[in-house]
Amino acid sequence: MKNTERVSYIRGLTEGLELDENKKEVKVLNAIIDLLDDMALTMTEMEDNMSDMADQLDAVDEDLGSLEDDFYDEDEEDGFDEDDDEMSDSECYYEVTCPNCHETVCLSEDLACDGQIDCPNCGETLEFDLSEAAETECNCDSCTCTKDE
Repeated sequence: MKNTERVSYIRGLTEGLELDENKKEVKVLNAIIDLLDDMALTMTEMEDNMSDMADQLDAVDEDLGSLEDDFYDEDEEDGFDEDDDEMSDSECYYEVTCPNCHETVCLSEDLACDGQIDCPNCGETLEFDLSEAAETECNCDSCTCTKDE
């Protein structure tokens, strides 16, 4: 039973009691029933509005899904593809593990040549020597670093 129906039922019960409308208690009871009726109607209106908004949100979600299908490649679900050429293939890459926070930071050869950087995770200054790393860790074929053949 809906709230509006329940209020109507209560109104019917009080009318069936055939109470004297001039008594203060009956006036209070009728005022409470009127308030309940107004509240039930307001709730019904809010539920209808919420249902309309849910329908509109579903339509926006479907439209957004269509746009995503049209503009984004299906292979790029994670937003990052390891084969992307954001960094040139001609650069060497180095992995440095911060001794403070133990996070791994990937560096291009240009950044690594500076000899030190601040850890992007904790701010600790990381210092390193490329002379040994270039011989053992470089996996590129076209950079100017010295690698052990």
